[in-house]
Amino acid sequence: MTTGTAETDVATTATPVAAQARRIDYHQWDSTAELAAGRSYGVTVANGRAAFTTSAARRKVGRTTYETAKWESGWVSPGFAFTQLVPSWSAVTPADSFVEVRVRGRNAAGTLSSWDLMGRWALWDTYTKRTTDSGQADDLASVDVDTWKAAAGLTSWQVRVVLGRRAGTTVRPSFDTVGAVASSLPTTAPATSAPGVARGVVLDVPRYSQMVHRGHFPQWGNGGEAWCSPTSTSMVLGYYEKLPRAASYNWVPSGHTDPWVDYAARMTYDHDYDGTGNWPFNTAYAAPLAGKAFVTRLRDLREAERFIKAGIPLVASVTFGSGELDGAPISSTAGHLLVIAGFTDDGDVVVNDPAASTRAGVRRTYDRGQFERAWLPRSGGLVYVIRDAAHPLPKRSPGNW
Repeated sequence: MTTGTAETDVATTATPVAAQARRIDYHQWDSTAELAAGRSYGVTVANGRAAFTTSAARRKVGRTTYETAKWESGWVSPGFAFTQLVPSWSAVTPADSFVEVRVRGRNAAGTLSSWDLMGRWALWDTYTKRTTDSGQADDLASVDVDTWKAAAGLTSWQVRVVLGRRAGTTVRPSFDTVGAVASSLPTTAPATSAPGVARGVVLDVPRYSQMVHRGHFPQWGNGGEAWCSPTSTSMVLGYYEKLPRAASYNWVPSGHTDPWVDYAARMTYDHDYDGTGNWPFNTAYAAPLAGKAFVTRLRDLREAERFIKAGIPLVASVTFGSGELDGAPISSTAGHLLVIAGFTDDGDVVVNDPAASTRAGVRRTYDRGQFERAWLPRSGGLVYVIRDAAHPLPKRSPGNW
């Protein structure tokens, strides 16, 4: 049940330490005015979307020739030297079309990096196999599945969205949101946060087990322990009653429990990473169904509580060793996704943990301090924010979420 390898190379500690700066800045473009402020080449912005209009270039992907258009953001300066960047997006890719998301950065000396590919993505996999491109360590930064890493720190960044369609066709791939979370974080856990605004609030998130899918579809991860991310994403979609239509997953054999989880695994599979735990691939799958979805990081559970208070469950990425998370259905993990569903009156965390062997065991309560130590040092407090129109985001705190 691994996630993107952003979680695999940072030391962790179980000992709370004095507060250190947790620098996080999320920036996105998701309105007509914001998208229109970018530079477009063959892309038209209208009604909150940026859509392919005319071919700006041609190129081959595999043996197929595609016409491409592109959109570029302005420069974003978060106000600190960031060492990691995780982009996310919401797009529509009809027929044989795709989107590519690329990023570049600039350091304090003004040196520019190259445009690095963070993902080639399509909603369906008939034509385009969703993929990342780990490596690209040719200059200031490198790609680690879903995370762009710059050990020396960068001061600003840009994002480019390429829209591609098979040459000679008239389909119009488009996107309505693109953004990224930049961060510079300590590798230690802060002192346990005090309970906040969501004490006693527990959301009615449906409970799905990833383990009942063990052995399903080896070409998309083989189910079971590999499917924590699409199972968690599906639980949140189920909460909003925004699961995919039954016709979408009629290829799943009858008798499979929660076949929409099999569908989500196929729709989030990263063919380079060979897994379903790519963070932005999960939010890109969820966004057209729910309405909005993105990846960000939070500083502690007090920030998570503001989402729960607003009626928005969160998918969180955790890592823990033996004895570090009491009551968990697994003894340890190098990377696991679960749903924060609420909080007890004492401020402990109520979760839907898909690693339970059956639905009946999915709902768990974890100690607040243990959970923060499993969540903050390794993934940096990473969450998927998935919501529908009826659940507006909570007001941002200084320095963003």
